[in-house]
Amino acid sequence: MTLSLHDPALIRLSAYIDGRWLEGDARRQLPVINPATGAVVARVATVGNREALDAIEAAELAQKEWAAKPAKERAAVLRGWYELLLRHQSDLARILTAEQGKPLRESLAEVLYGASYLEWFAEQAKRIDGVVIPGPAADKRIVCIKQPVGVVAAITPWNFPNAMIARKAAPALAAGCAIVIKPAAETPLSALAMAELAHRAGVPRGLVNVLVGDASEIGAALTGSPVVRKLTFTGSTRVGKQLQAECAASLKRTSMELGGNAPFIVFDDADVEAALDAAMLSKFRNSGQTCVCSNRFLVHEKVHDRFVDGLVNRAAALRLGDGVDESTDLGPLISSHAVKSVSGLVQGSIAAGATVALGGAPASEGPCFFRPTILTDVTRQMPVFATEIFGPVVPVCRFSSEEEAIALANETELGLAAYLFTRDAGRMWRVPEALECGMVGVNDSSISNEMAPFGGIKESGSGREGSQLGIDEYLELKYILMGGLAG
Repeated sequence: MTLSLHDPALIRLSAYIDGRWLEGDARRQLPVINPATGAVVARVATVGNREALDAIEAAELAQKEWAAKPAKERAAVLRGWYELLLRHQSDLARILTAEQGKPLRESLAEVLYGASYLEWFAEQAKRIDGVVIPGPAADKRIVCIKQPVGVVAAITPWNFPNAMIARKAAPALAAGCAIVIKPAAETPLSALAMAELAHRAGVPRGLVNVLVGDASEIGAALTGSPVVRKLTFTGSTRVGKQLQAECAASLKRTSMELGGNAPFIVFDDADVEAALDAAMLSKFRNSGQTCVCSNRFLVHEKVHDRFVDGLVNRAAALRLGDGVDESTDLGPLISSHAVKSVSGLVQGSIAAGATVALGGAPASEGPCFFRPTILTDVTRQMPVFATEIFGPVVPVCRFSSEEEAIALANETELGLAAYLFTRDAGRMWRVPEALECGMVGVNDSSISNEMAPFGGIKESGSGREGSQLGIDEYLELKYILMGGLAG
């Protein structure tokens, strides 16, 4: 398959280490598959443990010099990378759609979303402030400074292959760190294209490295190296726990953005039309393959039927297809295995008593497509209630009181995001404070932006990405006692 790009040089087919592209090995190639068509987009040469160690060594050398640069210089380099992403946004979106499947307009939105982190943290680089604290005696002062943690390893997912790299690399570089990136095997082309633009932007050699290859082999090198002082991961809770355990041996700092099981609560006093608009965006963006998408719809019994009818009418009008087609609303799931997983959750819930209001089965557009699905009469015992679905499936549960809605929402080991719709000003405060999650959208489902701290609690992970707080994840606090200051 040949991608039609304005700048074909953005397609890179090998690892990027120490400012250079490795020569490809024909014996170790990874096919990149377009999930909408099944076509092979490209074949990328893979690397292993030895190359991962080379990347870590290069990052260690580059990081020391980079950390010594004034923040203003680091900011200028990040700004240059940001501007190149904007200049090449159309090509980056086409690459993303080809390997991941989401509609082109969503890919473009992702590229711009990712770029916003580069812009934001370019400015935050100049705002890494310390503090002077009164000392314990007249001749002493306490000074606290912030220094870069060092070499950072980043393992990024396939559902947002461009933005998740930007959201990690931007604060790392702004803080004075170097980074070694392991993108998902399904979507390496977006990561390599971003590395190409970083290279053009003048990011010093060794500061950004991208490794494509076996996750267990490269991951073990990253978690096992004492040089790597922090690991940041976005992905499943299962893998996050494994990486956390591997990092424990060297007490690495970690940021874990893991699974979600977000409740979407519609109270009886809600603006139902506004809730429907938000539900469609939250549930069906990226075909439901987002960690913060609404997973369990809790609807008050007084507005239940109206909400379900409205959702069925809207979801039934969605068009499935190839993401490059402008008429496509829903692209494919990432693989046929993903379709099988979603289908299993749906069929298991139907067997347990759920009613199919729409869809309920794979679609005819191809092996990676699943029909928009709405299930009613869902109970807390059903698979679609207890499990993150990662597909275009809406499970709807009734509730009758605020207390019941909160209890249902919190009945999960995960705690990433939640959404609620109400016109009651008191409820707007009470319910978010009672929900066990890291982020809450009140009368809005578009909660993610570069100015906000993104992250969860419980088994949805730890740490925050974005906002003025996000750069602290890549900084160490050092306390200095200044003595002998008496005249």
